[in-house]
Amino acid sequence: MANIEYVFGIHAVQTKLQRNPERVQEIWFQEGREDQRLNQVRGLADEQGIECQIMPRRELDNKVKGRHQGVVAACTPSPAKDEHFLTQLLEELNEPAFLLILDGVTDPHNLGACLRTADAAGVHAVIAPKDKSASLNSTVSKVACGAAESMPFVQVTNLARCLKTLQASGVWITGTAGEATQDIYQADLKGNMALVMGAEG
Repeated sequence: MANIEYVFGIHAVQTKLQRNPERVQEIWFQEGREDQRLNQVRGLADEQGIECQIMPRRELDNKVKGRHQGVVAACTPSPAKDEHFLTQLLEELNEPAFLLILDGVTDPHNLGACLRTADAAGVHAVIAPKDKSASLNSTVSKVACGAAESMPFVQVTNLARCLKTLQASGVWITGTAGEATQDIYQADLKGNMALVMGAEG
């Protein structure tokens, strides 16, 4: 299968089936593993007419480097959004925009955690530069626990230009820093806002 990514873990595969079933090509289940959550995933796959196969655990382990929880899906990759999506999002929102901007986050585990947290916090989109940043992949999907399917991830060519465009659109840019004298809970975060978080470390 050309241009395929593996999505693994019960929650990640289930969310992919619920939100983007057209991207799921095939699903492999671990031989001898039967539990209610896996059966729910199998039921969703059957409803969508997606081919399912049973495989020994060793074969699933060879397909993905991680704890797959007995299920791996072969999917066409979810493309990142671009600046045009961001412009459209800002025009269509009927509430204050809440954006998360990641600058220099290169570890897929950290990107997945950021997507998961952003989804829980009500962020409308996560923005990152195309260069020197992690992209969506199977590790991100697994760590994000389904948020990679629901949280718009926008990759921009020029982050500085994107920030200027957001400011011109009335979005307040707020930076984070470890040495700051005020914490996030003391900040006035009302209105259109983009929260900028820097590299790992």
